[in-house]
Amino acid sequence: MTDLVTLAEWGAPLAAIGGGALYARHAHPAAYWSTVGLPVSVARLLASYSSTMDACGLTVPPSRWRALAVKATTRREIRPVPPRRGMIRPTSTGLRLRLRLAPGQEPADVAASAERLRHAWGVHAVYVRDVKPGVVELRLVGFDVLRKVQMPRRTGSGPLRVPVALREDATAFVRDYRAVPHQLVLGATLSGKSMFLRNLLTGLAAQPVVLVGIDCKRGVELAPFAARLSALATDPVQAAELLPVLVKEMEDRYDLIKARQGIGPGTRDELITSDIWGLPDDERPAPVVLFIDEVAELFLVATRKEEERRDEMVTQLIRLAQLGRAAGIYLEVCGQRFGAELGKGATMLRAQLTGRVCHRVNDEASAKMALGDIAPEAVYAACGIAPELPGLAVVGDTSGGWSRIRTPHLSLAEAAAICRETAHLAPDVPALVPFRPYVPPAPVEASGPPVAAPRPVAE
Repeated sequence: MTDLVTLAEWGAPLAAIGGGALYARHAHPAAYWSTVGLPVSVARLLASYSSTMDACGLTVPPSRWRALAVKATTRREIRPVPPRRGMIRPTSTGLRLRLRLAPGQEPADVAASAERLRHAWGVHAVYVRDVKPGVVELRLVGFDVLRKVQMPRRTGSGPLRVPVALREDATAFVRDYRAVPHQLVLGATLSGKSMFLRNLLTGLAAQPVVLVGIDCKRGVELAPFAARLSALATDPVQAAELLPVLVKEMEDRYDLIKARQGIGPGTRDELITSDIWGLPDDERPAPVVLFIDEVAELFLVATRKEEERRDEMVTQLIRLAQLGRAAGIYLEVCGQRFGAELGKGATMLRAQLTGRVCHRVNDEASAKMALGDIAPEAVYAACGIAPELPGLAVVGDTSGGWSRIRTPHLSLAEAAAICRETAHLAPDVPALVPFRPYVPPAPVEASGPPVAAPRPVAE
């Protein structure tokens, strides 16, 4: 009878604790991991490390001297040796530990067993990174970090480096224009493509970078950031006028580099350069990032005159993509589809766009346009993105590597406010002054009755 009373007394609190843990696991996975998941996973790892490595085929026979020592000192059975494990380092999203591989093993052997290790240690995912010859790092992620994006504190930002999204291994996806000069961003309507562009643009707004936009949807995507833009074209006609100016700016920068290359007999090595980054600080022009939203609108034509204009614009875009990196001009091309069906020059332009980001698309062909020529296996991952996960994308580059990312939410009002606050950082480019968008003055609060302001007169 006493046992029944005790069970009744403790039953309600235990049920409440269990229910709270289940609720936290789904509603607050980070808190659940720090309090429950982390100690349980560490205990599993320590208790089953050797047996798990043996089951995954990651053990090797012991050396001759070790076998002789075991026989001489104990009567235990000589068992295979797993990779030497380093110190376990907990993180807010999982665990990290390093393994020293045995002779004859390679990182691919551990990567092939990542799914088995995930189930054995009860974590959401296991990722393998090659640290140095003979050493790999296991990154164990305790929960789905892409379900509710929280950017890490250390993101590795810097000049022309913008942490724009979160990878599935809980690290930041950093858009580095010095490493990947040009990028193609594809995504269907409501896939999160605009959110990706919004985070990228606001990240660059805080740096002394010239931001130029081409938005053929009458500027509805880029017009809220007009305070920070140095130039904005809102239709193909204006784009046809803006692109030659950028090409001329690129040629002027090459002339500046060429003048510096007038190498004399006593010129120091650090003064010899082939791009703007080798110029002195007082001579180096500010880098330019060109954002193109709905690039297909630049290719679509209905008349012969529009076709001639399209061919000129495509030629200028290809020139910027091929030659712009050394002049400090970078392209960020966005659209819903981008392939050979757009017309002459589309495939050639796509080949110059090293970075690829594919959000949810409407068909498999669109995913193949973005990723099929660099990482065929990533096409299936892009086709599996659910509509209820906006901002989720597959990112890859010409090295063949790819991963899933998700962009954190940033409201349009917050992004516009950041651009207004950083408007003074926009470098002065005289050639782009005619294309600077009109920014209405901020409203002034008055104590008296409101007075209707006159509409600005176009010159």
